[in-house]
Parts: sequence; C-alpha cells; structure tokens
Amino acid sequence: MNRTTDLNQLLIFVRVIQAGSLSEAARRLNLPKSTVSRKISDLEERVGERLIQRTTRKLGLTEAGRLLFERVSPAMSDIEEAESAVAGMRGAPRGVLRVAAPMSSSTLGPIVAEYLIRHPDVAVEMVCSDRRVDLVEERFDVAIRAGELVDSTLVARNLGKAKFMLVAAPEYCKRHGVPKTPAELTSHACVAFGGGVAPHVWPLESGGKRVEVRITPRLTVNDMEIVREAALAGVGIAWLPQLFCADDLRHKRLLPLLVDWCSAEIPVHALYPTRRHLSPKVVSFVDLLSERIQLHDH
Repeated sequence: MNRTTDLNQLLIFVRVIQAGSLSEAARRLNLPKSTVSRKISDLEERVGERLIQRTTRKLGLTEAGRLLFERVSPAMSDIEEAESAVAGMRGAPRGVLRVAAPMSSSTLGPIVAEYLIRHPDVAVEMVCSDRRVDLVEERFDVAIRAGELVDSTLVARNLGKAKFMLVAAPEYCKRHGVPKTPAELTSHACVAFGGGVAPHVWPLESGGKRVEVRITPRLTVNDMEIVREAALAGVGIAWLPQLFCADDLRHKRLLPLLVDWCSAEIPVHALYPTRRHLSPKVVSFVDLLSERIQLHDH
C-alpha cells in the first residue's frame, strides 16, 4: 500500500458518499464525473481495498469503505471548519454540534430549539446521560455539567448555580397540609429521584444549618420528569431543581414548601475542549445557554 496521503481523494470519497452518487458529487464539486470516478479508483488502489459497491441505481459502502468514511468524514469537517476560521468566516455557525447533557434535561429543549431556528446551518446531536463523557474521545463539542469541576484540561463557562427545593401541588397541600419543619417531612408522602435500595436522604440547608431528612418515598424513579409529573398530579412532596420547576412555580401549578430550606448551591458549567473552543457553533451555543438558563434566586 502506498502510504502517501492524498487529501483530494479522501475529500472526493466523502463527498460521493454524502451525495449518494458519483454524478451528484461531481456536480457539487464542479468536477467532471470521470475525474471523480478516477479519484475513487485511485483511492481504492492506494488502500488496497474496494470501498464502494457500484450498481446502476445506487452506491453501497463495503465494510472497509464504511470504516474509512466514519474516520475521515469528521476530519474533513474539521479541516473545512479550520479553513473557514482562517478565512475570517467564523461569524456564521455551521456544521454538526454534539452536546452532552445530564438526564432529565427537558429545560434545555426550548433553548436548543431557539438555537436551531437562529442558526439554520447547524444541526444538533444531543445525548442525555448521567455518565461522565470524554469530550475529546467521544467528539462532543459541549458538555453541560452540574457539580464541582474535576477535569482541568477543559475550558469551562460558568452558567450559574442551581439548587434543589421542596415543592408540592396545591391539591396535595389542601388534602395533607404542609410541613412546618424538615422533621415533619417523614410523615408526608414523598416523590424521590433515584434508584436502588439505598435509603433516601434529603440534605436541607438554612442559614448555615444543615439537616438530613430520611424519607420513605411513595414513588422512587430515576427520571426527573416523572418526579415532576407525579408532584404535579398531587402524589406527594418532591425535591426538585429550582430551574426544572421554575415555570410550574410561576404559574402556581407547584407551591414552594419550607422556603427557608433548600439544597447547597450546585455550580453548573458548559465545558468544551480547549482545541475547539473558538468554533462559532460552540461559542454561539454557549452564549445562548448563558443568556437563557439564568440560574439565580427567584
């Protein structure tokens, strides 16, 4: 195999797969179809493998072709992004933005929708997981994380501080009353976020005092949206992030309880790899996050 890399061959190969045909790729690249076909043949000869199965109707990737496309396509996007930056075209976000976010990130939905409407040349791939992803290894552009930072190799943008608070539906409060002290939570129906058999403890703080209340939940679930829905339905008292239930509180669908008691404040950051922090799609997305999340006391 000839180890000399020909970027033109690789670019044409990627464009052919993206276009779905040699003729469409030739049209997009403004090249003769014969040139495109020859470049693909030269590439196959150079790597010593057939990459594309040609039929009269469509193109299909061989196993080797799929492997090459998956490796080369992101690199070509990076090259194009770098060229755009050098050419002073960074003002227009474009390309695919990969975002890692925590589970139960429904509050980000309207922000992502607004971002996509603002920037029609960007597509967003958002993965919600409580696993701590490796941004560089897994090719994420941005990660949104709550808690103290542990990876000093990443660039961090502080989005503010979040906290948990006690809430319940008006119907629940009418039927069961409201707790006057943290200790009274033990005699109330509660809805808890979590899983497994570990005891449920809600850590409450007020004016420098901290108490840990051990509750016996009526519902335990590892999806914050289901916790919220159960609270809205009047199942019991829930311990929810302030941002997550802010709209419900504004419209009095949920009522705040024991308002002097809440969780310790949890820092929230947008993180992105240092080597890509100047990408316009990243900067514009993080700017919008910072604008819209507004983590502060209500």
